This record gives sequence, C-alpha cells and structure tokens, in this order.
Amino acid sequence: MPDLTFVAISGSLRRRSHNTGLLRALRELAPPGVTLDIVESLGSLPHFNQDLEDGPAPAPIADLRRRVRRADGVVIATPEYNSSIPGALMNALDWLSRPANDPSLRGKPVAVLGASPSQFGTARAQLVLRQILHRIQAPVVAHPEVTLFRSHERFDAGGAMTGDEITEGLLRELLAGLIDLAERTSKASKGAAPV
Repeated sequence: MPDLTFVAISGSLRRRSHNTGLLRALRELAPPGVTLDIVESLGSLPHFNQDLEDGPAPAPIADLRRRVRRADGVVIATPEYNSSIPGALMNALDWLSRPANDPSLRGKPVAVLGASPSQFGTARAQLVLRQILHRIQAPVVAHPEVTLFRSHERFDAGGAMTGDEITEGLLRELLAGLIDLAERTSKASKGAAPV
C-alpha cells in the first residue's frame, strides 16, 4: 500500500468536540503509511462570498483548498444541528466546491462520520452531508455508517475516546473503505481499469 494522506475536517467548533475527538481516535487507529491531517480552523474561515472568487482566495481558504487538493481523500466528522450539518461545515463545503470550474473537492474520495450526545447519533446530518457531497461529485464511502450516539459517555474529560471496541472496529472499517476508495479513484484517474 502506498503512503496516503487524508484531510480530516471536524464540523464542530467546540474546544472539546466529540467529533474532533472522533477524528483523533481515527488518526490513532490508522495503519502505517496513512496520515490524517486534522483541520481545526473552520471558525477562522470567512463566510463564503462569490464576489471573492475573482481575486486571490483569502489565506485560510487558500490553505484549506491546498490541503484538500494534495490529499488522497477527505474525512468529515459532523455533529447534528437541527437535523442537519452545522453552518461552519456548510461554509467550508461552499468554499471547497468553488470555483465551479475547478472545485477542490470534486472527485475527491470522502468518508463521513459523526458523534452526538443524542440517542439518534448523526444519521440525519450525515444524510444531508452525503447529498451535498453527491452534488459536489465527491465519491463517498458507503459502509459502515458511523453515527456515534450518546457520545458524552464515550469520551473522557480530556476529549479522548474511551475504550469502545465496537466503535474502534467501525472506525477501522471506515478507514479501510476510504483507503480502498482512494486507491481505486487514483487508478481510475490514471487511466487504469478500476479494481
């Protein structure tokens, strides 16, 4: 397996976010040769404004686009707000889907997951996110669906995930699915027959 880098985006701005904690747990479970580059700066992104597309992108946007373009894929961990994704995450997706003729996220393999203290996890938010990614034309890992519920019981005071073998197994499976999708996407883009 070649070395792979995935940009990991947390849709939460909270300092002790369970979704950011989920990404850190995923990074710890990554096999040798796989790096997760966690983005922790969605709050610093300016609001999307199409008027800004004609000139140089604001520095935080240029940095995020560069990281996504160089990566082999993306992992997005989303909380669920009002049965949808948070505004900060939608803002980042708007920037990554523009300009229309050269979006950073188009064709980039994506894995979706999320954590919520509710009984239902983030199933509805992930459905919305998958629809947005479909529109952007970013292929998404289909299974497993990691919708961590009652997340406040699965992280310690420092934000680290506590020993949860089922969740760890799902995270490993999701990462394996992203690795497979990234490798197949890379082969297809180089003109090789898909696996």
